[in-house]
Amino acid sequence: MTLSMVDKPAEKKEKSQWPADIAVEFERESKNPNPCVGSTLLSENERTRVWIIRLAPGERIGFHRHVLDYFWTSVSGGRGRQHVHDGTTVEYTYQPGETRHETYGKGEFKVHDLENLGDREMVFMTVEFKDSANKPMPLPAGVRPQSAAA
Repeated sequence: MTLSMVDKPAEKKEKSQWPADIAVEFERESKNPNPCVGSTLLSENERTRVWIIRLAPGERIGFHRHVLDYFWTSVSGGRGRQHVHDGTTVEYTYQPGETRHETYGKGEFKVHDLENLGDREMVFMTVEFKDSANKPMPLPAGVRPQSAAA
């Protein structure tokens, strides 16, 4: 059985004004969408992009935009906070090996960030599928590993 984030209840969910720096960053992303859904692009071919997110305690990956169908797996487990494009702030606890699948129809997307609220490194693997309802967004120069840049 595949699960999505719709199946995962937030431990904390609120809709309140975000801190000024978060709001400014979100506004910047809305004008210049960020397709980098991980800290590092590990691999890419004609069908997939494979990303890793590694966050030290208190570290945060900024706003990024999901437009492709994908799945993520929590490698380490941990506790995180997300600011989501609908204005909510949510907190979740992730278990090692927990995996969620997300799909987006044409024109649909999700924008969010992720902050590690725990006291140890939090690691996720994300695999995007390029053959989705939306076309892959172009990646900025320098994001692709040397072997994938060709």
